[in-house]
Amino acid sequence: MAAISLLSQFNPLANRTIDTDMDIAIVGAGFSGLGMAIQLKEAGVENFTLIERGDEVGGTWRDNHYPGAACDVASHLYSFSFEQNPNWSRAFGQQPEIFDYIKRVAAKYDLYRHIRFNTAIREARFDEDAGIWHATTDGGEEITARVMISAVGALSDPAYPKIEGLEHFRGKLMHTAQWDDDYDLTGKRVAVIGSGASAIQVVPEIQKQAGQMTVFQRTPSWIMPKPDRPIPEKEQSEYRESPFKLSKRRYRIYWMSELFAPFIISDRPFFKKRAAQIAKSHIRKQVADPALRETVTPDYAIGCKRILISNDWYPAIQADNAELIADGPARITEHSIITKDGREIEVDAIVCATGFKVPSRAAPFPVKGLGGNDLNAAWADGAEAYKGVTVSGFPNLFFLMGPNTGPSHTSVLAFTEMQMEYIAKAIGHMARHDLKWMTVKKSVQDRFNRGIQKRMKHTSWTSGCNSWYLTDSGKNTTLYPGFNWEYRMRLWLFRPSEYESAPMRRGAESSRAAA
Repeated sequence: MAAISLLSQFNPLANRTIDTDMDIAIVGAGFSGLGMAIQLKEAGVENFTLIERGDEVGGTWRDNHYPGAACDVASHLYSFSFEQNPNWSRAFGQQPEIFDYIKRVAAKYDLYRHIRFNTAIREARFDEDAGIWHATTDGGEEITARVMISAVGALSDPAYPKIEGLEHFRGKLMHTAQWDDDYDLTGKRVAVIGSGASAIQVVPEIQKQAGQMTVFQRTPSWIMPKPDRPIPEKEQSEYRESPFKLSKRRYRIYWMSELFAPFIISDRPFFKKRAAQIAKSHIRKQVADPALRETVTPDYAIGCKRILISNDWYPAIQADNAELIADGPARITEHSIITKDGREIEVDAIVCATGFKVPSRAAPFPVKGLGGNDLNAAWADGAEAYKGVTVSGFPNLFFLMGPNTGPSHTSVLAFTEMQMEYIAKAIGHMARHDLKWMTVKKSVQDRFNRGIQKRMKHTSWTSGCNSWYLTDSGKNTTLYPGFNWEYRMRLWLFRPSEYESAPMRRGAESSRAAA
C-alpha cells in the first residue's frame, strides 16, 4: 500500500513515481528517517542510504528505555498512517511496544539493507559545481549524495544539569536517556533531578523499588490526567478484522487533539482558564496536603511550558519512602547531595531526568552550503527554515522536524508525514527537470518566518516563563503556532516558483526552476 498520510489520498501528486538514480542520504533511522525511506521506496527510489549513529533503528525509542518510558500521544495516532497497528495493548504506548513496532516496520519495508549503523556525520559541505553533498563521518570516511535529508530529531543528545561536584559523585550516575538496565535500584537511596516529561514517568517506577527516593523539583509542571487504559484482546481483534474501524479510531483521536489545540496554544484567557481548571482539579484530587499542593502548582500560565499527563506522579511523590524538594541541589559530593538550605542527603544513585540539548540555534552537524555559507552562522539568531523543511542557501538539503514544526498537542508523525511527501515532491521535481540543485528563495523563507513569529506573539509560549522552547533572545524556534491540519495544507503543494535552481548542463547559469 502506498505511503499516504491523513490527507494525501486527495493529493494528486502524493503517489507519483520518481524516475531517478540520484543518490540520497538520510541521516537518522528513527521514525522520521524510516518514514522518509519508505516514502522514497513507494515512489520507486532505491538509491538511498540511512546513516545511523546507533546500532539499531528507533532513535529516541531505542535510547530512552528507562522504567516507565511511554508516549504521551495515543497509540493509534503515534504510528504511521500507512502502517497502522491494531495490536496496541494500551491506549498510550510504552517504550518496549513502540520500539518493537518501529523494528517491525523497518523489516517489513526491507530497510535494514539500506542502513549504515554505528556511523555519525561529523560535517557536510555542498559542492556547487557538481551539485553534490560531501559528508564526512566520525571515522573519516566521505559519503557523497545529491540530496541530504536530516532526520536526526530535535531531542537526541542528553543534557546533564550543571551542578557543582556532579562529576565527582562516586555512586551510580544515570541520565534517563542513558539508562543502565543492569543497575538494580531495589532498596537503594536514589535522588532524581528534574520534574519534567521523563521525570513524571520514571519517578513512580523508582518509588516502587527504592528504599528512599528524593526528587528535586526545580520547576513544577502543569499535569493533566492521563486517559490511559489497557486495550482488551477483543477490541484488538476488532481492529485486525476491520481496518475501517481502526482508521476511524485514529481519525477520532486526531480531530479530538485538534479541538484541544487552542487550550494549549492560545494565550487567550478563555482557553487558559479552562485548561488550568482541569490541571488544578487533578492536583486537588490527588494531593491532600495544602502545602504540597502549593509546591506542585506552577506559577506560570498553563501551556507556557510543555503540558504533561500522568496519573501516578502525585501519588509517587507522597509515598512514605519519597520526598519532594522544591529546588535543585546546591552541590554534590562523592556520596551525597547538599541542598540549598545546607542539608546533606546521602544517596547511592543519582538519576538525571533533565531532558536534552535543544538545537535551537545549531545545525545537527556543521553544514556549509552555497559559497561556503555556514548553517550555524545563518541560524545565529535562532533556527529558521521554509515550512520547517528547507533553508535558503543550502541546496538539496531537507529537514524532517526542522525549525518551528514541533507539535504541542498532537503526534509528531502528523507533521513529519506531510514533510516526507513534500520532500519527495521536491526530489521528483529535480529528477523530472534534470536539476543539479535547487534552493528556496530567501524572500520566500523570510516571508514565511515573519508570519510564524507574528503568530507566535499570541501563543502561550511567549507568556513569560523560562522555557526550552525559546532561544536566549526569547524567539520560539521549536513549535508550530497553529493547528496541524493548517500546517498540512501549507505543504499540500510543492511550488517550483518559490525556488531557485541550476540545471545539470555544464556551464549553464542558475535559473528559476520551471513550473
